[in-house]
Amino acid sequence: MGVELMDSSVIWYAMLAVVVVALVFVLFNFNKVKKLKEGNDEMVEMAGIIRSGAGTFLKAEFKVIAIIGVIIALVFSLFVEATSGITFLLGGLMSSLVCIIGMKSATYANVRTANKARESLSIGETVKVALSGGSVSGIAVQAFGMLGLLLVLIIWGVNPHATGHGLVANLECNPSIMRITTYSLGCSIVAMFNRVAGGNYTKAADISSDILAKIRHDMPEDDSRVPNVIADFIGDNVNDIAGNCSDLLESFVATIAASIMIAVTLFINGIVNVSDETFIRMIIFPVILAGVGLIGCLIGLSYAFIRKMGDDPSRELNLATWISAGITVILGLAASYMMFGNVPLYEDMVCGWISPWISSILGIVSGIAIGSITEYYTSDKYKPTKKLAEMAIEGEAFVITKGDAIGSRSTLLPILIIGIALFISGKISGTYGIAISALGMLSFVGATVSIDAFGPIADNAGGLAESCHLEHKVRIITDKLDSVGNTTAAIGKGFAIGSAAFAAVSLIVAYVGNYTAKGEEPVLNIASFIVVAGGLIGGALIEYFSAMLTDNTIESAKLMADEGDKMLSTPGVLEGKVKPDYNKLICMAANQALKKMVVPSVLALCIPVIGGFVFGVQFVGGILIGATIVAIPRALFMGNSGGAFDNAKKYIESEALEGHGKGSAAHKAAVTGDTVGDTRKDVVGVALDIFIKSMSTVANTLASLFSTITLIH
Repeated sequence: MGVELMDSSVIWYAMLAVVVVALVFVLFNFNKVKKLKEGNDEMVEMAGIIRSGAGTFLKAEFKVIAIIGVIIALVFSLFVEATSGITFLLGGLMSSLVCIIGMKSATYANVRTANKARESLSIGETVKVALSGGSVSGIAVQAFGMLGLLLVLIIWGVNPHATGHGLVANLECNPSIMRITTYSLGCSIVAMFNRVAGGNYTKAADISSDILAKIRHDMPEDDSRVPNVIADFIGDNVNDIAGNCSDLLESFVATIAASIMIAVTLFINGIVNVSDETFIRMIIFPVILAGVGLIGCLIGLSYAFIRKMGDDPSRELNLATWISAGITVILGLAASYMMFGNVPLYEDMVCGWISPWISSILGIVSGIAIGSITEYYTSDKYKPTKKLAEMAIEGEAFVITKGDAIGSRSTLLPILIIGIALFISGKISGTYGIAISALGMLSFVGATVSIDAFGPIADNAGGLAESCHLEHKVRIITDKLDSVGNTTAAIGKGFAIGSAAFAAVSLIVAYVGNYTAKGEEPVLNIASFIVVAGGLIGGALIEYFSAMLTDNTIESAKLMADEGDKMLSTPGVLEGKVKPDYNKLICMAANQALKKMVVPSVLALCIPVIGGFVFGVQFVGGILIGATIVAIPRALFMGNSGGAFDNAKKYIESEALEGHGKGSAAHKAAVTGDTVGDTRKDVVGVALDIFIKSMSTVANTLASLFSTITLIH
């Protein structure tokens, strides 16, 4: 079949135009939220403290990240590939911009959401404000992730036959692959630091606040007399906004990068017959799929803003997701036909031109299904969390044991879905289909992050309503949004973990292809003692990493609780006549988080580097497989048990458990469960997914070097 070679530059500029429209959408919503009224003087003051504290923390964090980032970029440019340091910094910049913009938007939207509830007493109107703030984060994730990648493609393109080397070292590599992987790695570095530091910050503040208010002094949860409360408000933004944005941006970029790397490997390896034209279209398709997903998100969220919202926030938010996903499915089908409908396809595409589209659908369906399963196990609307709340009557031991059972039970179905989707994708489209399936799940990430970001904004709004002593009927609205926000946050965590599983598998597949010699079948022999040894170590590292993060958070929480206790003993603080020193606790939370973030974060970078240069590519492959197999169920367990603990506590606080409201023995048992769950869902669970992705991205970046430079052969 004769075809003309497609000009990829036309597609790159078309997708760049979509990104520009998305950035205009981000700017419009940001300004729309900012123009809304903040409320009374106390609300303005509290919101200002939160905004200032969040900004101060990010500045301090990015100073550390910048130093480490520049050092890594120099190493890449000097010793690996001359321009790879630039693309690494570009990835770090895109991820950082998303964090800053998302954080700014959330800290403007929180108080305005509370004030809209105060002024309108309407759930529908209040939801729109919180969702507007969240949409800035969500669309920015997808737009900036694509922007950086498009710049790499426009400036340098993709040449599968090119060779390059560092400015100092003369080891040959493919510069196209190196630029794409280092761009992804730049995103990954920022995500890792954000997740580790953000998790420590927010949960040390949250746990210490709960200990002081609910256990030591029998006070309301968000009472402004507790000095740790404001640090907790800031932490919601640091972790659930900035950390989540950078995490999912990295997953999104990593799946596109994996798709391109696998296309290059298939083309140059020669095992399957991929024509020049088919190769070009295999490079273009993942970018188009990401672009049409962004269009779907813009339409879905715009529809949510235009229509009049009712009193069921869950329905409104779910509708925005379904519209975004539906449009992505339809446009993705058109893109698949446009790319593969008139070119010769290689034999792995068993269903013809529709094969990549089917793979993407499997990813999309998997993402929605995992979100629904997560909602079932964590929402107080369903049996598991209600049963957990009932167990609180029997005491703390029953709460913890039941919560553990819920977490363990919740892992099977999501992993079964991921496994089936990957299996079918591989059967239909080969290794390329696995990467496209991963990208399909993340193709409408803008909508999922927008709705996820709704959670911490609503949580902050509820906290401000209580700490600023707004009327009870305002608190009823913010409590409703907070409860929905808890569920959307839990769904978002489940989605993030599921997407990490897809991304990690696609990166492992790409990794094996990157070190396989031309003409050889890409194989990682899991029966090899080298791979088994790596797998055992990779699994153990996940447990060690989890313990390190938990210890760090609990140590910080204890220090903050003790300091907060001292302030509460200051004359006039408990009586509400004297304000505690919020800034001291904010600085303590930031310092502890920054001090404890470096070692766990650098661990993810060093493990594959040391393993590869000492033991070789097969050993690193084992580490990646072992770490992924252990991390995914562990992360699901942590996230879902933690979400169930949190919502069981809120279920009791809502007086749904007759005779056991706030302050009861059952409530205190549930608070203990929530304290245990805090570290699980917001520290360990969310960090594990970025840990395995970071290791896989580092391995992909250096795969060609591992295959030539190994200490032990």
